Amino acid sequence: MVGIKDVARLAGVSIGTVSNVVNRPQLVSDETRRRVQSAIEELGYVRDESARQLRAGSSRIMALLVLDLANPFFVDLARGAEEAAHEAGLNVITCNSGQRVDLESSYLSMLAEQRVRGLLLSPVDTTGERLRTFARSRIPYVFVDRTVPEVQGSSVAVDDVTGGALAARHLAETGHREIAMVNGPSMLAQCRDRESGARSALEGTGARLSVLESSALDVASGRDAGARLLGMSPRPTAVFCANDLLALGLLQAMVAAGVRVPEEMAIVGYDDIEFAGAAAVPLTSVRQPARKLGRTAAELLIAETSGEPIRHRQLVFQPELVVRDSTRVSR
Repeated sequence: MVGIKDVARLAGVSIGTVSNVVNRPQLVSDETRRRVQSAIEELGYVRDESARQLRAGSSRIMALLVLDLANPFFVDLARGAEEAAHEAGLNVITCNSGQRVDLESSYLSMLAEQRVRGLLLSPVDTTGERLRTFARSRIPYVFVDRTVPEVQGSSVAVDDVTGGALAARHLAETGHREIAMVNGPSMLAQCRDRESGARSALEGTGARLSVLESSALDVASGRDAGARLLGMSPRPTAVFCANDLLALGLLQAMVAAGVRVPEEMAIVGYDDIEFAGAAAVPLTSVRQPARKLGRTAAELLIAETSGEPIRHRQLVFQPELVVRDSTRVSR
């Protein structure tokens, strides 16, 4: 590996001068700076950031560990986090647990070893067991898109119980009585909360809710759920999906089977990703402010790593129902 000594030797300057060019270029004359930069380019020198962090005692890297990067919701969340981090002179590395507890645990161990500045976490494991282990590293963390009551810490989330209620109430108010919910894995607290909200909203309405659990929150699982729904008797006339990817897969299955949406089956998604409004039949969806969630969580984490006394905060945003063509026909 090319080191700072090699650059100094080629440029004919001291190691301190090279360090100034890299870190404090305003302290070096234009001629010397050009000579050092020429040597850096010729040798392909890259600063050893880990060594710099060791000397400084702090990292400029935050980590974001999310449930599923295949879901555009988490991509938008990451963009919000990156915006706040870059404004503070920090960088973000993003990790994907893929809704797997073992991968989440592996990433938490790696991030603790790397001594990242802080962690933004959308957890798979909400028991708090693995977080308590991570907390021993004394690296600050903020939960995003989730709260974990068992573990002390700041959090930024959306009220998913209210979101589920918005979706189910909308379907009941448009005349549906046989309603299905295509839910994700029950181990995810978001899925449990959305179902709880849907059930509470339908109490006393005369509508019945049937729940189909999927192993994943993706388009393929939505298509599979569609095949199951088509075989149900009586067949539901409306479906609430735990996220937009499930809803898009369900819409594909209905179109392929010749089932008209919304005349024969109304569909509501959750997240309001960009593709929801651009679908063949634009999807009604419960909107979450993904970018705002990411930015706010990153701002909380930056504040908690600033050296000031830590004050944990739990922020909850309210979801919004966006009505489109997939539910517009009343019965």
